Amino acid sequence: MKLSREIKTAILIIGCIIIFIFGFNYLKGTSLLSNEKTIHALYDEVEGLVVGANVTIRGLNVGKVKIIDFNDDFAKIKVTFSIRDDLNFSNKSIAQLYEAGLIGGKAIAIIPKYDTSNIIKNGDILFSEIKPGLTELVNQQIAPLQDKIEGLLTSADSLFAGISNVMNYETQNNLKMTLEGLASTIENVNILSSNINEILNANEKELKSTINNLSKISGNLNKITDSLKQVPLSSTVKNFEDTSLHLKEIIERLNSGEGSAGMILNDNKLYDNLVNSSEALEALLSDLKSNPKKYVHFSIFGRKEKNNDN
Repeated sequence: MKLSREIKTAILIIGCIIIFIFGFNYLKGTSLLSNEKTIHALYDEVEGLVVGANVTIRGLNVGKVKIIDFNDDFAKIKVTFSIRDDLNFSNKSIAQLYEAGLIGGKAIAIIPKYDTSNIIKNGDILFSEIKPGLTELVNQQIAPLQDKIEGLLTSADSLFAGISNVMNYETQNNLKMTLEGLASTIENVNILSSNINEILNANEKELKSTINNLSKISGNLNKITDSLKQVPLSSTVKNFEDTSLHLKEIIERLNSGEGSAGMILNDNKLYDNLVNSSEALEALLSDLKSNPKKYVHFSIFGRKEKNNDN
């Protein structure tokens, strides 16, 4: 059977259309020959997500994003995507929107939960969350730093404004005079330092001699200190304590009237007798000096016997 040119052209056009449909769906990530489940997730925003973006589980590509549109009340963004029909996980799983690369573009990662009583089926809506991307993390770190820089700039502006208000003509003149006085003071200090150096150079020998003498004195003091360290201070202190105890006992015995010395110190009558005897002895010596003949008889003829009648 010979086909006409028109039939061949029609068959060619139909084949091209079929190939185009398959190719288009392949590029979209949709397979016309495989069974798939269609599920949904709701997000607050989906910037960077496009139709045909990958849907993964633990890094493995298991589906594609099909539709991105508002939900019925326009409060959320409804993302419809397909996954392989042989995947059986819970409808309580999470569809996480994440940044797929450094140059932009996002994808959906399913964080599965396995619960045999709630297996996912066509039309189910998964829980959703948005994972911060690198750009968002950088912005979160930069935001506090930016606030600090802005606060610092504000403080600097206030400081410069205050300085401008303070630095009037009179203040500038005072500051200039202060700086001139400071320069003069520094010059005087330099002159004084130069004079001190001249004095030290002129008396270098005397200073060295003085330092040597101080070193000798220090050495002698060290020797004296070493000698004092060798003195048995403990035995000396003990001897002093023993002597103090003996002296205390002697004083107590004198106060109590023990012994001759104690009796002399504590017996008032004996003291009075000693005083009277001393006074009588003094009177006798005085009389002896005044009238020696009364007590001493001397004769070359011998002692004359006294007449008993007299």
